[in-house]
Amino acid sequence: MSDAIALLTKLVSFDTTSRGSNLALIEFVEAYLEEYGVASERVMSPCGTKANLIARIGPDAPGGVMLSGHTDVVPVEGQPWSTDPFALHDGQDGKLYGRGTCDMKGFIACALAMVPTWVKASLQQPVYFGFSYDEEVGCVGAPALIKRFYEHYSTTAHVIVGEPTSMQPVVAQKGATNLRTTVVGREAHSSQVNQGTSAIHVAARLVTFIEDTMAALVKEGKVDEAFNVPHTSLHVGKIKGGTAINIMARECQFEWEIRHLPTETFDEVFARFEAYADTLSAELRARGKDVQIVTEPLNVTVPGLADRDNHAVLSLAKDHLPDTCCNHAVAYATEAGQFQGQGLQTIILGPGSIAQAHQPDEYIEKSELEACLAFMGRLGDALHQPYHAD
Repeated sequence: MSDAIALLTKLVSFDTTSRGSNLALIEFVEAYLEEYGVASERVMSPCGTKANLIARIGPDAPGGVMLSGHTDVVPVEGQPWSTDPFALHDGQDGKLYGRGTCDMKGFIACALAMVPTWVKASLQQPVYFGFSYDEEVGCVGAPALIKRFYEHYSTTAHVIVGEPTSMQPVVAQKGATNLRTTVVGREAHSSQVNQGTSAIHVAARLVTFIEDTMAALVKEGKVDEAFNVPHTSLHVGKIKGGTAINIMARECQFEWEIRHLPTETFDEVFARFEAYADTLSAELRARGKDVQIVTEPLNVTVPGLADRDNHAVLSLAKDHLPDTCCNHAVAYATEAGQFQGQGLQTIILGPGSIAQAHQPDEYIEKSELEACLAFMGRLGDALHQPYHAD
């Protein structure tokens, strides 16, 4: 436990907010692993200022477990922190405070703290580390890491993505896509509404349709009660447009998201919006109104994690968790669906609560770190047995 806290102290001290580089943290982890004779490999970002990291402990053999975590964190600006967010603070209340403590440097610290034990163990199956960059801005770094891992390391390892789940196994998550829609109309004096096309009015109809789409999906029975929001959700988070109250707005822009159930796809849901936008544009042009509606994705769609093809990894995890654990589904996006899409059995399981993620005074309870370390210890013991395919 003391080693995990010392490692977490160091990891939190690196400001790995997604807008910047994570290379200082990666260099620290590389040096730490090298102390124990563990080789690692960087998978660089296209810009060269960030990196994923892959490492293997134990034999180059089939099976094993990949412990996956992202190294980046969300910004702290504008949040009322009580202490320095990049200096781990022991609140003497059983909690450790700092940016990334639960999301998700606590998990990475636990994994690293197990290295001295695992390098001495008689592992028959390997433990892999997969530490990524830019998860918080759309799971950008993981695809290159996963491709490299699958092609050069293992096609049979099971994956545990250590997002904060209070050490409860998560078997499903929603997919996520962020979008920006720009509406361009035609300016006119507001007293002459027949001469122009208000981009704001058009955008308002699109926004209303986005909300109505959720109701339509529910009415069609496209629900999954495993999720606390049991349907695909669509949400407009930002909108701006217009120059003056007495000018019909030439432009209006809004940013929105689709969080789709793993049993649906982004394309299916977005097609409804696209069809409505086309119909609305045609209707307006037929009335002599100038309008353009353009929607662009702000990220590559983060795929959902479906509750399937996970029997072996789920059994492996639950065999080493308390009997009270049960399966869960979450609405937030992780890299788990990307691993599953590559054909690797994947679940989400890690210390801390998602309720603390992205918050001011983010914290992780020491008891959660203890539970994670105990789980990893038992997991390592299970890897003393050779791999057997399902």
